[in-house]
Amino acid sequence: MSAVVQSNPVARRSPLAVGDPARVLAFDASGEVSLERFLAQVRGLAAVLPAGRHAINLCEDRYRFLLAFCAVALRGQTTLLPPSRAPAVIADELQRHPDCYCLGDLALAEPPPHYWRLPDELPERAGAPLQLDDEALVAIGFTSGSTGQPTPNPKTWGSFRTSTAQNLLALRDLWPDDAQAQVVATVPPQHMYGMEMSVLLPLLGAVAVHAAKPFFPGDIAQALQAARAPRLLVTTPVHLRALVQSGIALPPLQGIVSATAPLEPALAAAAEARFGCEVREVFGSTETCVIARRRTAIEDAWTPLPGVHLQPQPDGSLVHAPHLAAPVALADLVEVDADGRFRLRGRQADLLEIAGKRASLGDLTRQLQAVPGVLDGVVFQLDACDAGGVRRIAALAVAPQLDEAQILRALRRGIDPVFLPRPLKRVPALPRNDTGKLPRAALLRLLQGDPA
Repeated sequence: MSAVVQSNPVARRSPLAVGDPARVLAFDASGEVSLERFLAQVRGLAAVLPAGRHAINLCEDRYRFLLAFCAVALRGQTTLLPPSRAPAVIADELQRHPDCYCLGDLALAEPPPHYWRLPDELPERAGAPLQLDDEALVAIGFTSGSTGQPTPNPKTWGSFRTSTAQNLLALRDLWPDDAQAQVVATVPPQHMYGMEMSVLLPLLGAVAVHAAKPFFPGDIAQALQAARAPRLLVTTPVHLRALVQSGIALPPLQGIVSATAPLEPALAAAAEARFGCEVREVFGSTETCVIARRRTAIEDAWTPLPGVHLQPQPDGSLVHAPHLAAPVALADLVEVDADGRFRLRGRQADLLEIAGKRASLGDLTRQLQAVPGVLDGVVFQLDACDAGGVRRIAALAVAPQLDEAQILRALRRGIDPVFLPRPLKRVPALPRNDTGKLPRAALLRLLQGDPA
């Protein structure tokens, strides 16, 4: 019996990857991989994968992640994308999916159960062009857990193809029509933003991707040096701030794309001035994928991607999009202009009302981060209530040269006393994940003195 699952012949099928077989799909300092060779390796890897219905892709190398993702899909299996690769999170997903195995590219000292390592020498197999059923469930993404329990979001190949076509329309004018962009991404491919911008774009667009996941400014600069022009940097506000503050020189960029957290206009403007290109912020979620874009340095309204429109709701908004089988509810409060563009007004869960006064956690966090000497910080609301029945507001701050009293004195200048965070705790670093998000459970542990 063939290792590759044969799909329903009446189902609509679409290419796994598009373009000239000779085009570059991936690259790094050691060389380039053509689309033709990549597809041969997908066939070869699919033939030797373990049995199962689900796989958790732990590959650190972006090319091997991409290769394994496609091979798993070709086998008719589904890739799970947990919100973290922490052992406890992986163990939980394996328990929820007993038909699941893990695969990766490293010899782990303590591998998770059912771990299968990709061979160092990747097998190759010739064959017909590769296609997938549009209805095939190729991935299940999980929300980050920044507002509570992570929730699963299934993704079919057809929905990924449609959303990727929209992403290409949102970005395509950043580089010349007759050129292939070469992308360097700092975000992991296991995150939905990383999946969209560094896995699906190379498969379905005029894009090649760097195999690494650079983190520090020097690593990012080195990866960009390995790219040919036009170069596109896909990153997050955390990485972008580090790049601007480092003063490091980068090769000419055609554009910078940012997501995963709100990008401050001042940082966007500083990055544009520093690196001589447009910084384009995209807005989306695990539930919806990317749905809008803006040039944050000069505009505050978001432009929806083609076919997307938002419908305000009392507790958030409904997203209508061609790649969504049904409207998706988001917790983001929006104001929609007559032309369909919209502005974010926070989240219902972030809005605070105490003693008849109102504030938002997002605005309080921005004021904390603006205190001179505060390198990073977050304000959040606790679950427990005080004696008056009000849920307390807490804060964590990274401020090596300040104490808690100094930070509170600075906050009093712009924050009503009822919204001052108590407790406010100084910490060496915030527990940000690979994309800069702050899982709520990690914040609570840190506030209680548990660094784990």
